[in-house]
Amino acid sequence: MTKTKKTVIGLLILVGLMILVPLFALRGAEFGGADNAGSVVVSEIQGGEYEPWFTPIMETALGGELPGELESLFFCIQTGIGVGIIAFIMGRFVERKKKEDGLSKAN
Repeated sequence: MTKTKKTVIGLLILVGLMILVPLFALRGAEFGGADNAGSVVVSEIQGGEYEPWFTPIMETALGGELPGELESLFFCIQTGIGVGIIAFIMGRFVERKKKEDGLSKAN
């Protein structure tokens, strides 16, 4: 077996463990979002009802909360823009390295 195959098999086992260990280690754990966590802590500290300072702009424009599909769309757009920026920067680094290697070989 070649060194590359051993590395790939080792990485696949590692990924499998990363998937399976949390499933069994966190059995019965409750997961919640951070949207309401801050207001709960403030209510506990102040001993009263938490009242936000303002309402979100999109909620006031639409007259209520955003639908879940629209929130997901905004999140996906934000993620796509971020990935595009990171991929562009990484591509620039790769091309710069290729150009530098080409110049050093020519000399």
